[in-house]
Amino acid sequence: MKKKYQNKYRVDSSRLQKWDYASNAAYFITICTQNREHFFGNVVDGNMQLSEIGKIAENEWHKTLELRPDMNLQLDAFVVMPNHVHGIVIIGKNEFNSMYRDAMHCVSKNVFGPQSKNLASIIRGYKIGVTVNAKKIKPNWAWQPLYYEHVIRNDKSFDRIRNYILENPKKWNDDKFH
Repeated sequence: MKKKYQNKYRVDSSRLQKWDYASNAAYFITICTQNREHFFGNVVDGNMQLSEIGKIAENEWHKTLELRPDMNLQLDAFVVMPNHVHGIVIIGKNEFNSMYRDAMHCVSKNVFGPQSKNLASIIRGYKIGVTVNAKKIKPNWAWQPLYYEHVIRNDKSFDRIRNYILENPKKWNDDKFH
């Protein structure tokens, strides 16, 4: 449902309202290029052939761990597609989230404002890293402003999402982002 904020309509957030996104949890992420433009390469016979910008997107993903050693991160399945990336980020217990109780029992709602040491800050850093380097190759390079995230709540869901990510290039012709 659309509501007004500062006299403008906005779409309600898809984020879980009582979830702490700094929490020790696994997150499924999808980030799209602006207008779903195919900057990252092409799928050929079910295999992704990365462009130079696609290689940047892949390399920046793997830099996430070295840039944030204090967050106890793990990266699981990841794929670069022609116009989006999918990945699983696991935020482990760390000094920034150890003071919180189980994320499902948080009593306060998410608040808008500066994001630090949480999922939003990880995605922001990744998007900036890709953007800075991609604009050197293609000045009109851009991401969609938002990203999709899903909190992975159990092993069955984790396995299903991991398989979806890994099989994504083979199913490109049926993909909603194609």
